Amino acid sequence: IVKLEVPTLFKASIKIVTRAIDDDQPEVCLSIGQAGGRCDITVERVAINVDDGRIPDNAGCQPLDEPIHPGGPAAYFATLPVKAVVEGIRRQGIPASVSNSAGTYVCNHLMYGVLDYISQNNLPMRAGFIHIPFLPQQVVDKPSGTPSMDLATVTRALEAAVRVIASARQV
Repeated sequence: IVKLEVPTLFKASIKIVTRAIDDDQPEVCLSIGQAGGRCDITVERVAINVDDGRIPDNAGCQPLDEPIHPGGPAAYFATLPVKAVVEGIRRQGIPASVSNSAGTYVCNHLMYGVLDYISQNNLPMRAGFIHIPFLPQQVVDKPSGTPSMDLATVTRALEAAVRVIASARQV
């Protein structure tokens, strides 16, 4: 397992991850991002070919209605066993669900970009994306009832996801 911290940046995020894919040649690329406001672990099914940032990224970039890959496919489906990953996390007693939208922010941008890179280069690997909720300390100044999940639970969920992905050979 190779861990890589990727900044919340349109464009640069794909370059960083695809460089690591070239260097490490992994069998799987599992990206993790945060979706504040979600109450469970969400395994993304699809990434769409559009950037539409409701807020700027960490460099101030805020693309609106722009394709990630002009002329590329409208969408890519995760090549990980999405439903099996959700079930593996739930077996740990942790709330999880399939998400049919990775959004239009940097998480979707990265998921689409990685799957596009794999497709364009005919790489023998699988990829997907998991969103995690806010941590409790991140909701202290948010409206009452804003969902969160503690780090130990998130960690257990991701460990369960990795076990399922490692044991599955096909989507």
